[in-house]
This record gives sequence, C-alpha cells and structure tokens, in this order.
Amino acid sequence: MKVAIIGGGAAGFFLGAQLAPPFFVEIFEKAMTPLQKVKISGGGRCNVTHACFDPNILVDFYPRGNKELKSVFGRFQPGDTMGWFEERGVPLKIQEDMRVFPVSDNSQDIVGCLIKENQNNKNKIHLGEAVKEVIPNGDTFILKTSKGEYEFDKVVFAPGSSKQVWQMIEKLGHSIVPPVPSLFTFNCKDSRINGLQGTSFQNVDIKILDSNLENHGDLLITHWGFSGPAVLVLSAIGARELYEKKYKFSVQINFIGYHVEDALETLFQHKQENARQKMSKFAPFGLTKRFWMSMLENVKVDKNLNWSDIPDKKLRKLSFELTQGIYEINGKSTYKDEFVTAGGVELKEINFKTMESKIVPGIYFAGEVLNIDAVTGGFNFQACWSESFIIAETLKTLQ
Repeated sequence: MKVAIIGGGAAGFFLGAQLAPPFFVEIFEKAMTPLQKVKISGGGRCNVTHACFDPNILVDFYPRGNKELKSVFGRFQPGDTMGWFEERGVPLKIQEDMRVFPVSDNSQDIVGCLIKENQNNKNKIHLGEAVKEVIPNGDTFILKTSKGEYEFDKVVFAPGSSKQVWQMIEKLGHSIVPPVPSLFTFNCKDSRINGLQGTSFQNVDIKILDSNLENHGDLLITHWGFSGPAVLVLSAIGARELYEKKYKFSVQINFIGYHVEDALETLFQHKQENARQKMSKFAPFGLTKRFWMSMLENVKVDKNLNWSDIPDKKLRKLSFELTQGIYEINGKSTYKDEFVTAGGVELKEINFKTMESKIVPGIYFAGEVLNIDAVTGGFNFQACWSESFIIAETLKTLQ
C-alpha cells in the first residue's frame, strides 16, 4: 500500500514511524527542515505530553474536540506515548506540573528518534516540496506538488494549520471552521502593573466582563501584560469570542482568592495587630512587596504611614483592588514560540474510530489541521500522537 503523508511535523512523522514495509510511505514537507515545531517546543526541550492517564480527565484540556477525543485517548493516551519513546531509547521525565520532557531536556532527542524510525522503515521524505493539489482518481489519488506528480492508495493530511492546505481540503468537499488564534497572553498597559514583570500569583480568579468566560489558576505579570496558566487557558476557551471582540475587553482579577469582605476583615485585623508597623514593611496575603507598594500607590496611601493611621475607606479600596480590580486588555501576544489555532477541518466530517474522512474515503486527518486544540502543557502533541496511532492501526487492517 502506497501512503502519502502531507506534513513533516509531529503527526506526520509519528505516523510514518509506525508504517514499516510492506507499506510504501512518502512524507511531503514544504519546509527544508522537518519537525520544526517539535524542535522549538518547550523552549527547545520539547513538552512531549502531559502525565494525565485518564481519558475522561484528559479531554477537559481541549476546548475544541473534547468529545471526539475521548474514544481516541481510550486507545492511545499519554502513558502509551511515554512507553513508545522510552522503548526507542528516549527516556522521559515527569515534572512537578505533570508536563513530560526528555530526561536530556533536549528536543533533538525526540526529533532524532522520529527521523530514525522513519529511516528504519525506509520511508521517503520529500523536503522543500509543497503539495499543491490532491485529486481522487478512482481507488487512488493523484498528488500534484511543486516538483512533480505522484499516485497513492491513501493520503493523510497532517500539515498543521495551513491556509493553503485547508483550501485544498475544501476543494475535496470538506468544510473548514475559520481559524482564529488560541493560546495567547493578554496585552495590558496599566500603571498598577508597570514595572512588575516577573511577579507571579497562585490561585487567581480571572473573569472577562460582559461574557461567561472565567478561569482559576496561576497568573504572571509580563512586560506586555498578563500571562500564566490562568490566562492561557482562558485564551483557549474563549478563542473565538475574544477574536470577535478584536482582543479589546475588560478583565476582573482576584489576585488573592478572598471574597472582598473577607479581604477587608483580614486588613482590619492586620491594622489592629500591627498598629505601629509601617505599611511598607509587610505585604499581606503572601503578595510580593513590589506589588503591595504598587497597590498602596494606586489607592494613594503613603507607604511610610503606620497601619494605625490608614483610614478605613482606604482599606476598603485596597480590598476591592486586590479582589475585584478591573484591567483593560488591548491586544494579544503569542505565547513563547507556540502558536496554536482554533479552527480547521469540521469534526463532524471525520470518523474518529479511524480518523478517515466521511466525505472522501481513503483520506485521513491528524494534528492541528483539524478543529481541535488544547491548552499549553503537551496536550496538542498528545492529540497528534494519538490520532496518528489510530490511522496507523486502521491502515494495518487494510494491508
């Protein structure tokens, strides 16, 4: 069986690694270097997967595709991914945050493993060769590329998010959900956070006003505004809604996880117990001193004032800023080098038991080309590994 794989990324190479002779596999990658996203992911360390081994829990990390992926992960989940790479000489480790990396902290180990497995299978890799058109031809398919014309029995689309390829897929009769960015940080210019880059908070509640979007998690102040898991997950959940807002919206942030009245009571208690202490000497609620100084400045409290001398109305204002502060967001920034899109091939048109097209038999899909995306932490790669595994198993039953 001759199989064409369009896309030389994680999904394409993982599939090729599982199709040994008698399969004749050819991978087409328009770039001159394969597996680029794998190489730069995780800051060059490659966040291979996430140590979540229950498919019912795992799917919650996917804003789009969670229902469809439940059966997929039931057949190949992160534990299987870890076993696959370790059996091929790439030891992995689980960090405290449950993200999985090579023990070496070097993404080249993953890249090298995938390339080696494809070479062992004698798969042909076409670099710098873009596929221009896929034409059904009876029981086979004609591939027209930038360098020639080929005929294959099966075609697998695994090109990532590519406008050109989506147009090609539409021509075959599939519907494409218009892509929008996902997994991004919030740009915010506000004097309250100016100069506070690197300040982090745990268990923050963040809510986008005039919407139902909210999230709970860790938050980080950056040069550009707000980042961290709380923001990134929120950006993924609300990818399409935030796109429609043109990334201009207001967020309400509870930095300390207290109700406003509980926060006020704690501040009153501190005022009584530390009456002669200067406001600048101690930051309550486990806040950093820099952030606390910024909050004092914002509500116009002299940092050299003793706690006993602060007016109650100023304490009330402080409790509000810490638990219900409102910040204007104007724009977004890509999270590190990881660009993820929400959008792609309509999921209703795919049979997730085989990853085969319901529109054109003999065509399969894996990876970000589908309208599936996840939050950061190795989940997007896991979808690639699992979907490719299912395609490989399906093709083996047809051989």
